Amino acid sequence: MCKEQIYSFHLCYYECKSCDYSLHKFCAELPKIQNNHPLHPGHNLTLSERNQRFKYNFEYEWKCHLCKSKWESFFNYYCETCNLSMDITCATISQQKIDHPSHPDHQLERMFGRIVSACDACGEKHDGHFFQCIICPRYRIHVDCALLPAKLLIQHHTNETFTHSHPLTLAYSFSFSEQRARFDPLCRMCGDVFYEDVWIYKCDKCRYYVHVHCATSKRDAFMSILQKTGLGKTLKNYKDDEHPNLLHCPFSDEGDNLLKHLFFNQKDVIVKHDGEIHQHVLNIFDTQTSLANEVVSLHDPMKKIQLLCDGCVKPITTVPFYKCSQSNQHCDFILHEWCAKLPPEVQDYAGHPNHKLVFLPKVPRKLLGVFECRICKLPSNGFAYGCTMCEYYVCINCAFIPEEITHEAHPGHLLSKTNPSDKLRGRYCRACKYSMSKDLGYHCPSCDIYIHATCALLLPRVIRHKYDKHHPLSLRYEPAENHISEYFCDICEDEFDPFKWFYHCTTCDQSMHTACAPLILQCEQATYSDDEECIFKFLNVKFGRTLEIKGLHSHRLAFVQGIDSHGNCIECDDKLQCEMIFKCLECEFAVDYDCADLYVDSDEAS
Repeated sequence: MCKEQIYSFHLCYYECKSCDYSLHKFCAELPKIQNNHPLHPGHNLTLSERNQRFKYNFEYEWKCHLCKSKWESFFNYYCETCNLSMDITCATISQQKIDHPSHPDHQLERMFGRIVSACDACGEKHDGHFFQCIICPRYRIHVDCALLPAKLLIQHHTNETFTHSHPLTLAYSFSFSEQRARFDPLCRMCGDVFYEDVWIYKCDKCRYYVHVHCATSKRDAFMSILQKTGLGKTLKNYKDDEHPNLLHCPFSDEGDNLLKHLFFNQKDVIVKHDGEIHQHVLNIFDTQTSLANEVVSLHDPMKKIQLLCDGCVKPITTVPFYKCSQSNQHCDFILHEWCAKLPPEVQDYAGHPNHKLVFLPKVPRKLLGVFECRICKLPSNGFAYGCTMCEYYVCINCAFIPEEITHEAHPGHLLSKTNPSDKLRGRYCRACKYSMSKDLGYHCPSCDIYIHATCALLLPRVIRHKYDKHHPLSLRYEPAENHISEYFCDICEDEFDPFKWFYHCTTCDQSMHTACAPLILQCEQATYSDDEECIFKFLNVKFGRTLEIKGLHSHRLAFVQGIDSHGNCIECDDKLQCEMIFKCLECEFAVDYDCADLYVDSDEAS
């Protein structure tokens, strides 16, 4: 009769056993004639299947006098005196009471008329009909929310803008304790936070949570204009032919990087070598045959072989590359071909506009050339561009950060470079969840999405793990499907937040922090876990060189990353784990980098 669903929370209903015919209890017991109906007092209302005014019109279309809905061939109450009709829903409002599981202690009754009010179910404002608690009148839910299904497939309600393979279950609260236990997830559709008493849809098999109005696209039109753009399918907002050199991130693997894309194919650049960047002659290895003749092995974490470029400190996984001709004299200098093509200076650098930055194979007056990049804040002992007058240095990757990129985490939209600013204090990186106010980043203005430049440019799409020779680990931007349990890093063994980017193998169910991923080669002996970092602290540092430091120790010291077994610094007594240290090759002597630097004057450091 009223054409509304019969749900489990309705008090009771009637049904015919022999055919598919059901009625709400209040519809089945409607009188044929109502006198002094509260919504139309003084006149009789007659129950009929159509408006008598249209008895010769075969479409039988009529409009409810109260809610203004249009109907055809539908039960209504009709006043012959006033020539008006009232649909069954409006006529039975006073009798429509429900037992709703969201408010189990009291019944809810349907309120008269349409109102504009906030809904305690979804937290949104609605214009329409509401159910209200008889005892707690402040508890009020919109009729659309009251009738939400207990389970739904999200793509059926969002035109496949958002999809998830499992049915989602309606939950009537999302407690702060549960949110904290799940690392404070955001809505997977709009990116906004959840509130404790607001309903959500969640997956029972994955860490997938969405607001009810996002899952059902039931946000009122006049409220939609106040909301930011969602995170679903986006229409491409640029043309490829207008951006021929656009950088697409993330890079494919550890052997790919920004400098390769910028300088690999440049044929008119004079390659620096023979004294300009290294004191010895450099030989080029450009074929597999040349590798075999010199018995040089490319970087291969599967075989525990590490081969890092002395320029960009990134793995060398393919030819061509340069290697020192004096390798038999224990000089292990090695260089990507594109790192030998770098320009001699960078003019008008945005971070240091007053002076040009010149190419520096080694930063002067620094022990082993180690400096902190002013852009990515990471220590590095690779090539740099710098202003020695101001002691302003940047690593060669940060010297050429592009103005625009695209990223797989937000496909189809251009991301523009943003400088750190206090105005960005309330904006957070999609990768690491930390503020954009202090670091260079990228921004999608149409979707208000931010990513730190380091997270976008330094995390490759795929890494390899020597314990799993058959499956690479892929960069994940959100929790994996069919994984409701906790996530633990296979390197440091700590639990981590899967709403920050991480590496994961779906086949083997292995996961790790992005900051721990570079430790694959030494994961038996070293750990690194810092929830504030998304990038490995020593990603731009090449360890392994040895030297003698007069006055500090009588034996040669190796430059290595500190691990737990190294104990404390012999000078300052600070813990050496996860620090740059110098370790004696003959005894247990170990000292941190800063303490060792005090024993070396500026000339020796150079």
